[in-house]
Amino acid sequence: MNMEEDIKHAVEVMRRGGIILYPTDTIWGIGCDATNEEAVRRVYDIKRRDDSKALICLVDSADRMQRYVGDVPAVAWDLVELSERPLTLILDGARNLAPNLLAEDGSVGIRVTREEFSRQLCYRFQKAIVSTSANVSGEPSPACFADISDEIKQAVDYVVQSRQREKAKAAPSSIIKLGRDGEVTIIRK
Repeated sequence: MNMEEDIKHAVEVMRRGGIILYPTDTIWGIGCDATNEEAVRRVYDIKRRDDSKALICLVDSADRMQRYVGDVPAVAWDLVELSERPLTLILDGARNLAPNLLAEDGSVGIRVTREEFSRQLCYRFQKAIVSTSANVSGEPSPACFADISDEIKQAVDYVVQSRQREKAKAAPSSIIKLGRDGEVTIIRK
């Protein structure tokens, strides 16, 4: 199956409220429509994770971030543009997303992906997509597709075919929280 068909299938599954397993700009992720509260709840169930721990989402462009964050701080644009590796921003004032995706303070973790597959997937879906590591909470994050447990693979509705054979060990993104008051907190380098 080529990438185009793979993306088409993944988008169809998410539009129906389904859960996908897919490659991102960092590690393999469990994903769904970030605006669908029931789909987000299923992701927490698959990960056996408490929903008080927020999930991040991916978008295909910095412009699309504005749909999900009320007031994007000016420094966020610079960070997205200048970052040489994947960067997740935690921003206040989340909107238009499933409430159970957000942190208790109403913030959201959001990342603009530049990797070809996940960027195309976000572009075709035209919405933010949940991206959380493809593991049960508390277990190590899989560095490549081969490291993902059968339990996770069987729990999702669609396993993306693209990039499964890659053996390169991926790393998670850097995480920076930007407060409304201009405060910058580095959560993970």
